[in-house]
Amino acid sequence: MNDLHEPKHILFITSSRIGDAVLSTGLLDHIGRTVPGARVSIACGPLVTSLFEGYPFLEALYPLKKQKRHGHWLNLWKKAAFRRWHSVIDLRNSAVSRLIPAGQRFIYGSKIDSSRHKVEQAAQVMRLDYVPAPKLWFSEQQLKKAALLVPEGQPVLGVGPTANWRGKTWPVERFIEVVNWMTGPEGVMPNARVAVFSAPGEEEDACALFNSLVAERRLDLIAKTDPGSAAAALGRCSFYLGNDSGLMHCAAAAGISTLGLFGPSYPHLYRPWGEKSTYISTPESFDRLTDFEGYDVKTTGTLMGTLHVEAVKDKIIELLS
Repeated sequence: MNDLHEPKHILFITSSRIGDAVLSTGLLDHIGRTVPGARVSIACGPLVTSLFEGYPFLEALYPLKKQKRHGHWLNLWKKAAFRRWHSVIDLRNSAVSRLIPAGQRFIYGSKIDSSRHKVEQAAQVMRLDYVPAPKLWFSEQQLKKAALLVPEGQPVLGVGPTANWRGKTWPVERFIEVVNWMTGPEGVMPNARVAVFSAPGEEEDACALFNSLVAERRLDLIAKTDPGSAAAALGRCSFYLGNDSGLMHCAAAAGISTLGLFGPSYPHLYRPWGEKSTYISTPESFDRLTDFEGYDVKTTGTLMGTLHVEAVKDKIIELLS
């Protein structure tokens, strides 16, 4: 058999978090385009496995459900140790990547410049001379589900008014104001439908936004599906507006115009990556926003009050121009 056509088994170890997992997908795109015969096994957290179900070079998915005494890593080693891998790419810097037979090893470590954007860091891991952009692929089942959630019709504005931490959520009343402006008669997306997204456990602000909308122009994607199907649904939208969250990264990787709203987080590491993506942030840095007496990550509310509606409107116009 010609070596070019022999299967090349590759182990790809990535994050358990949605955003970080999405930001690593540029490497999968690079592998698919540059390694003939690539057969990729992906190890990741159970939450994000659906993001990889449509990858055309997928051989296996290994969900890393956290266990005591690093049992999840031991289980991965048991699955991976008895095959010689063409290469292993390990963005988690685990022992597994050092203990399995492999022709090439690309491991996140101390030589990576942690001050660079996560997408650039991923490119450094594989020692690439360019930075492959994140990209998502969807299974046929995910595309069918997305079509049910976001049917054909008027253009759709996707909105993600929540995040995994209250401090980095823009006030929902400001989302409502901007959405009404965008979809109003004189807006940038007149008469567009609005799809409201959120993860489970983050429904409160999403429901407040959803309930403010005209019934015939709203689509409910509030904690409705898995991350992969939600990303496929985002791909059917024309624009996405949301806080710094995994949904924001899904929207950018799905290739739609994306504006991320940043407050107490790190845009130099986590801004949405893509030609149609940008961000706007509060004037204050993370440290400035959180440096006050009584600050408590568990109880402090939004810290994004200094990001004003008019500034967000101007950024939307700039992105769409």
